[in-house]
Amino acid sequence: MWTHPAWQGRFLPHPLPPGARLRAYASWCNAVEGNTTFYATPSRGTAESWAAQVGPGFRFVLKLPRSITHERRLTGFDDDLRTFLAAIEPLGARTHALWVQLPGSFGPADLGTLAGFLRRLPRTHRYAVEVRHRAFFEDAGCARDLERVLAGAGAEWVPFDTTVFFRSRPGSDAERDAWTKKPRVPRRSAALTDRPIVRYLGRDDTEQTAEGWRYWVGKAAEWLREGRSPTIFIHTPDNADALPLARRFHDEVRDRVPGLDPLPEPEPAEPPTLF
Repeated sequence: MWTHPAWQGRFLPHPLPPGARLRAYASWCNAVEGNTTFYATPSRGTAESWAAQVGPGFRFVLKLPRSITHERRLTGFDDDLRTFLAAIEPLGARTHALWVQLPGSFGPADLGTLAGFLRRLPRTHRYAVEVRHRAFFEDAGCARDLERVLAGAGAEWVPFDTTVFFRSRPGSDAERDAWTKKPRVPRRSAALTDRPIVRYLGRDDTEQTAEGWRYWVGKAAEWLREGRSPTIFIHTPDNADALPLARRFHDEVRDRVPGLDPLPEPEPAEPPTLF
């Protein structure tokens, strides 16, 4: 995500060598979704480079490979998981959670498989599960069953809040594309652990996005006062302004919880000049 083309030269210096791109991103935000790991397991050297570019408090939420979650559907995964964990080992405690994103077809009938999968995972990592089957959001019994499975493994439920996005018809190519791909499920906000993780999708219009996240500003402040350590990811369909929006969200939470540490000062996108 830190190589998003829309940010280059606008928010992040450009050009930058691969070994400096994450460092520039980390001057804006202190956490990142590791979505690329869904498509390919990085080399150990790549993970070493990531670790070298960020401080010890930076958070990676890394998605498990699709071979485990979508192709094998949480069975027969031992070799793929072993390879993945060995590759990301250099990140150490920077791996805030391993993100188990499940396909929309993974429903209540598959909870036994999920329970068995979570029991077999090494305790060296924390885990966060994102489900997309509507039954988990619309049937209270199914939701309780999922919560029971997750709580038994100390895993978190990751909500992907798209309610603001689907409130009105799409008005741009990016919004139309997201309209066909993003899950349309009710908002969920109950934390199961001390490290809740939220994914929020707004609109291309920044003010609509900011208006829609008010609920999450209040929830994040509440969690912080409870002693939890939430991680909130801010998205828009084109993600063009996601970096300043994430900082704006953080500032709004700080207004309610002044003890929250500020984010670092962003690196300038352009080198300083004499005039």
